[in-house]
Amino acid sequence: MRLTRADRSPLGDWWWTLDKVSLLSILVLLVIGVVMSFAASPPIARDLGLANEFHFVQKHIIFLIPTLGLVVGVSMLSTRQLVRAGLVLFGLAILGMLAALAFGAEVKGARRWVDLGFFQMQPSELAKPALVLLSAWLFAEHAKRPDLHANLFALVLFLLTAGLLVAQPDIGQTMLVTAVWGCLFFVAGMSWLWIAILGSAAVGGLAAAYMFIPHVTSRIDRFLNPEAGDNHQTDRAIESFVEGGWFGRGPGEGVVKEHLPDSHTDFLFAVMAEEFGILMCLIVVGLYLFLFGRFIRAALRQDDVFSRYATIGLVALLATQAAINMGVNLQLLPAKGMTLPFLSYGGSSLLSVGLSAGILLALTRQTARGRQARMGQGRNATNAWRWNLQSG
Repeated sequence: MRLTRADRSPLGDWWWTLDKVSLLSILVLLVIGVVMSFAASPPIARDLGLANEFHFVQKHIIFLIPTLGLVVGVSMLSTRQLVRAGLVLFGLAILGMLAALAFGAEVKGARRWVDLGFFQMQPSELAKPALVLLSAWLFAEHAKRPDLHANLFALVLFLLTAGLLVAQPDIGQTMLVTAVWGCLFFVAGMSWLWIAILGSAAVGGLAAAYMFIPHVTSRIDRFLNPEAGDNHQTDRAIESFVEGGWFGRGPGEGVVKEHLPDSHTDFLFAVMAEEFGILMCLIVVGLYLFLFGRFIRAALRQDDVFSRYATIGLVALLATQAAINMGVNLQLLPAKGMTLPFLSYGGSSLLSVGLSAGILLALTRQTARGRQARMGQGRNATNAWRWNLQSG
C-alpha cells in the first residue's frame, strides 16, 4: 500500500507528519542495544547458572517488540489523547509503586518491583514520563489561566512521586526526577524565589539521604575517597576505556563483562568501550546529541505551549539519565544504578524509553501540522492577493 500526500486517513496523516529522521535514529539506538546485549549479557547468564547463556539477549529482544509498539502507537496520538493517557498511566504507576512497597520482594534493601508473573515490573520507570507529561500540561494551563494555580497541582504530583521513590528507597531516580522536574519548572517561567526554595529543598534532601541512608553514604564516600571502600565495578569500568583504546579489542574479546555483575545494564557503556572502542562510544554520544537536539529544535518551533514544555521535559529526562549513566562509567559521578536509554537491558526501562520516544514523536508531529497549516495560510493569502490584482 502506497500512501500519497493527498491521503487524509489517520495512517496517511501519521506517516506524512512523522519525523522519520528521529524515528530512524531511535531504531538505530535500539539495534545497537541488541548488539550490545549479545556482547555483555552471556557472562551474567553463566554466573547465574542459567542453561541458556543468551537468556538475557532473548528477553531483551522480546521486550523490544512492545517497546517498538509503544514508539509507533503512542506517536499516533493527539495532544489531548496524550494528556489523557498520561493521567491514566500516572495513576497506574502510583498504584504500582504503592503495591511494590506493600507486597514487592526486597532486593538489596529496596522494594521497587511488582511481580506480574511473566516479568518483574518497576512502576517508577513508567511514572517518570507520565509525571513529565502531566506537569507540562499543568504548567501550560497555569500560563493560560494563572487563577487555576495548576502549578500547585504539578508540585503535588512531583512530591507524591519523589516521596514514593524515597520510600523504596531509590535515591538515584529521585535525583533524576527532581532535576528534570526542576528544569521543566524553570522553563515554565516560575519565579526565582520558587526556584531557590525548591533548590534548597533538593540540596537538603540529598544531605539527609547522605546522613540517614547507609548505601548512599557509602557510595558518596567511595566516590570522594576511593580508598574508603570497594570500588571494584567503577575501577574496572574506567579501565575498560584504557584497554579498549580508540577501536576496541573486538566483538567478544572484552573481559570487563566477566567482572561486572551489572555489565548488561548499568555498565554497558564500559563494555562498549572495551570491545568496540572509544570511537564507537563517541558515535553513540553523537546519536544522542543529534536526536535530542532535533527534538529541542522542534520544541522551539512549537506553537502550542504544552507541546513545547513536554518535549523539553522528556528530552531532559532521557538526556539526564544518559549523562548520569555515562558519568558513572567514567567515574565522574557516584554509582547510581541507572540504565542507558535505548541500549541497556531491562524490560521496565525499555518500555519507559519507548513510551517517552513515542510521546516525543507525537509532539513533533504537531510541529509538522502547524508548519503545514502556516504554509496553507500563506498560499491562501498569496492566491487572494493575486485575485485582487486581477480584479483591479
